[in-house]
Amino acid sequence: GLERLNPAQREAVRHLGGPLLVLAGAGTGKTRVIAHRIAFLVREAGLPPRRIAAVTFTNKAAREMAERVRGLLGPREAQGLRVGTFHTLGLEILRERPEAVGRRPGFSLLDEHDAAALARELLRGRAPEEEARALLGSISRWKAALKDPEAARAEGGDPRAAQLYVAYRRALLAYNAFDLDDLILEAVRLLEEDRQSRERWQGRIRHLLVDEYQDTNLAQYRLARLLAGPEAALTAVGDDDQAIYGWRGADPENLRRLAEDLPGLKVVRLEQNYRCAGSILRVANGLIAHNRHLFPKRLRSERGYGEPVRVLEAADGEQEARRVADALLEHRFRTGAPWGAYAILYRSNHQARAFERALRERDVPYRLSGGTSFFDRTEVKDVLAYLRLLVNPDDDAAFLRVVNTPRRELGAATVEALGRYARERDVGLLTACLEVGLEARVGRRGAARLRRFAEWITGLGRESADPVALVERLLEEAGYEAWLREEARDERAAERRWANVRELVGWLARLRDRAEGEADLQELVARLCLLGRLDREEDEGGAQAVQLATLHAAKGLEFDHVYIAGLEEGLLPHRSAVEQGTVEEERRLLYVGITRARRTLTLSYARRRGRRGAEAEPEPSRFLQELPPEDLCWERAGAPDPQAARERGRAYLALLRQRLTG
Repeated sequence: GLERLNPAQREAVRHLGGPLLVLAGAGTGKTRVIAHRIAFLVREAGLPPRRIAAVTFTNKAAREMAERVRGLLGPREAQGLRVGTFHTLGLEILRERPEAVGRRPGFSLLDEHDAAALARELLRGRAPEEEARALLGSISRWKAALKDPEAARAEGGDPRAAQLYVAYRRALLAYNAFDLDDLILEAVRLLEEDRQSRERWQGRIRHLLVDEYQDTNLAQYRLARLLAGPEAALTAVGDDDQAIYGWRGADPENLRRLAEDLPGLKVVRLEQNYRCAGSILRVANGLIAHNRHLFPKRLRSERGYGEPVRVLEAADGEQEARRVADALLEHRFRTGAPWGAYAILYRSNHQARAFERALRERDVPYRLSGGTSFFDRTEVKDVLAYLRLLVNPDDDAAFLRVVNTPRRELGAATVEALGRYARERDVGLLTACLEVGLEARVGRRGAARLRRFAEWITGLGRESADPVALVERLLEEAGYEAWLREEARDERAAERRWANVRELVGWLARLRDRAEGEADLQELVARLCLLGRLDREEDEGGAQAVQLATLHAAKGLEFDHVYIAGLEEGLLPHRSAVEQGTVEEERRLLYVGITRARRTLTLSYARRRGRRGAEAEPEPSRFLQELPPEDLCWERAGAPDPQAARERGRAYLALLRQRLTG
């Protein structure tokens, strides 16, 4: 299949002898290059698949990459290849020697919700959830920069966050748990401090490929460098023009750092874009030319010029949403494109409301990216907490979630007294339930109920039954289905919630069946926790709905027809970016949005915008002035166009007829 690659892609795929940096512009076929490079390393360079690891940032990207490689090599020849996220790789490293970083086998993973609950508990409930999450954000950035609590305190910054970091780290050790940031931070610590582990992993991974390298933070950069070893057997693929995660610690300077750290680095630029029409690419190139560049490049379009980029002006945010919805309906009426070919993108979540309203009024089906994820549903989190407690009796966050779910007549005062007793005894909550001294604190009835619960959980935890059968038994003995039905608003809600539980059990069964060798419950639970934020709708109904998403959430996606809203000063670029001097990242964010579009692109802005009860009159975004004027078609707010109104009317009638007959 190499003959189907362009010369630059072929050069990247075939490079041997020394580290490689592939600068892959938007739409230049980087996933194809990574997949072909893995196949080349197996077939031509003779590397066994189990000695190759490919790392990216999301489970979805990892699945797509693994499928591409299997398509090239065949399932048998690709067996043993590691394709996953930084977090799955960190988890694998830590599972081998948890004691080296102060944990015991059977440790738990805390997701964002568990971490926030733990932070609030450590703050003794004195901080609202939003504030606890903000403090955790500071801790996350410190971990991304490889700073322990002492270094964080010395740096200055928010003293409350530094204080919480100390207590939070101590609690994670006591709970025998890691949060997601720890999977990278502690894996780096382990490999740096334990030579044996480092050499074993460097021997296992003879070539490491890292996708979206511009999005790595310092901890991820260090992990990649440690694994690539002294030979620097590394392929990094990235694009400094698409670096949009600085606010969470990502550092595009890691691309430059790579060139400095590895003197023999080979750099290949991919500049031939296969996605966007010529007009869209000209606008993207014109915009990004205003940024400073680590590695200059200019994308070339493989497609014709297409249509000029439309710029819609609106009187206010509501009219903007209506104009965009009408333009979309009109276009669909003319072209017959499926709903899934359209996306409406914006800078901030609050902008979605006006678009949802406008689309609902016009009967246009849509799906909102960043809605409730499958793993954030209450019933799914309940069952996962039970499973975490089964495999790690010290997981106090899981214990607190399920000890009274379903209700076991345990009041808040009883659970608080249990917590105080456990802290004094320096044991986990589940262990404290089984201690004789507890009765003096919570009374005979409370102690008996807690003991009954703890004996049931520990008894189940000792069972060596098939993991899926064990979960079925747990749900039955807990009476979880009956309790769900009692709690639900109505029968339909109960059915929906129980179907989610059944889906989780089905997922567990599929993970068990796919695992090579025997997979115990602990391993399956760790994998499920890592799948974390998977959104079921990702794979369902995409062709039947218009996608509404923030520009950040749209990265990695592409659509035939894209509408980007809110090109105003204070919104895009965001006010905070203007104040903090990070306008270049906002420009890259708009560039990412523009390059999601394959065939047509429409930009829009409002002359007035209401937010939190106040009206503002923002200036149009500076970015509009940076676009090549010859590639733009401006449509000012003014008297309605009768021809456009007739088109809209026909489009709406056609839609109604389709609904009635379909």
